Amino acid sequence: MSTGLSAGQRTQFTSALDLLASKLLEDEARIGITFPYVTEPSGAWALMPASVSAGYSDTGWSHGNWFCGFWVGLLVAAGLHTRSDAYFGLARERMRLVTQRTDDPNTHDIGFIFESSALRLLHATGDLAQADIAMTAAQRLRARTIVTARGAYLSSWGPLDDARARAASAIDTMTNLPLLYWAAGHSGDESFLLAAEAHAKTTRAGMVRDDWSTWHAVEYDTRSGARRRGYTFQGYADESHWSRGQGWAILGFAATAAATGNADYIDIAAHLFDAYRRCLGDNPIPPWDFDDPRGAAAPRDSSAGAVVANGLLRMADLTPDAAQAARWRGFALTTLEALCREALATDPRHRGLLRHGVYSMPQGIGTDSAVLFGDYFFTTALMRVLYPGAFVAADQKLS
Repeated sequence: MSTGLSAGQRTQFTSALDLLASKLLEDEARIGITFPYVTEPSGAWALMPASVSAGYSDTGWSHGNWFCGFWVGLLVAAGLHTRSDAYFGLARERMRLVTQRTDDPNTHDIGFIFESSALRLLHATGDLAQADIAMTAAQRLRARTIVTARGAYLSSWGPLDDARARAASAIDTMTNLPLLYWAAGHSGDESFLLAAEAHAKTTRAGMVRDDWSTWHAVEYDTRSGARRRGYTFQGYADESHWSRGQGWAILGFAATAAATGNADYIDIAAHLFDAYRRCLGDNPIPPWDFDDPRGAAAPRDSSAGAVVANGLLRMADLTPDAAQAARWRGFALTTLEALCREALATDPRHRGLLRHGVYSMPQGIGTDSAVLFGDYFFTTALMRVLYPGAFVAADQKLS
C-alpha cells in the first residue's frame, strides 16, 4: 500500500508499471537468449548475450554486458505489480543465463548484475538459491579491493593482473557496493562491509571535487593511493560535470549510510545532490552533462534523473529530519512525474520504458534512447513509492 502519494501520482506511476509489464511480455517473445541494452533509432532493442565480459583491446576499453541483471529485476518488479507468477518464472529462466557471470574476474559491474537480479528474486520470492549465486558474485567483487597507504578502493575495470585495471576506479562503483553490504549482513562476514566502506571513503577523498561534482573515473597510484588524474569515458570532458555519474554517487553514498548507520554519508549525499540541483535549472530531467556547451539545448538523460530519484528516496527514508525528508521525497516525486509525462515510451514501436536516456554520448551509443539501466532505476523508484518494502527492503531511520 503506497503512502504519501496524490491520486494523480498513484495513477501516473501505476500506469507506467502497467506499460512495463505489457512490454516485457512482448519483448520476451522476441529477444531469444540475448538481453536488451539500448534502443536503436527505429525503436527496436539492441541486444547482447549475457556472456560478454569486459576487457581492454587495441582500440580501448569495452564494458561488455553489465546490464543483463536489470532485465531480471524488471521481470521481478512486474511480477510483484501484476501479482502474476509468470514473470517470476521468466526471471528464473533468465537467471540461468545471467549466473555464468558470477565468476567474471574483469569488472565491478557484477555488483550491478547480481544486486538487480539474484537479490531482487531472493527478496521477492525467498528463493535461497539466489543467495548462493549472489554470495559467489560478492566474493568476486570483494576480490577487486586494492589496498594502498591512504586506504583501499575497488578496481572497476579489467583483469587485476593488468596495471591499468588495478589503478582505475569509477564513480559507478559506488552503486555496485550494495551487493557487498548485503553479503556482509547475509554471511556475517564483516570483511564485505569493510571493503565497501573503505571504497566509499576513498571515493569521497579521491573522486569528489571541491565543488561537490564528481569525476567519472580516477587513476590512483596503487602504492600511495594518491590520485594521478581524473578523467571520463562517458562525460563531456575530463573535468566536466556528468549528471549520471553524480547520480551514481548520490545513490551510492545513501546506500552506504543505510548499511553502516553512519549519518555522515547522508551529509555527503546531500552535498552531492545540492551540487546537482544548482546546475539543474527548472527541468527535473537533467542534461546528460551539465557542461555540454549546448546549454539548454543539450540532450537530456532520463536515466540520470531516475538514478537521482532513487537516491533521494533513500535519503528521505534515512534522515530523522522530517522537513528535510519531505523536501527530498518531494523532489524525487517531481522527477518521477516529469519522467512519466515527458519520457514514457508509449508508442508500441519504441521498446523500453523510458525514452530520452543516454548510454554513452562520446561513443555514440544510445544517445537518445531507452537504456536498460534507466528503465530499471525508474522502475525501482516507482516500486519504492507504490509498494514500499516489496521490491527492495525499506530503509530504517538513522539516529
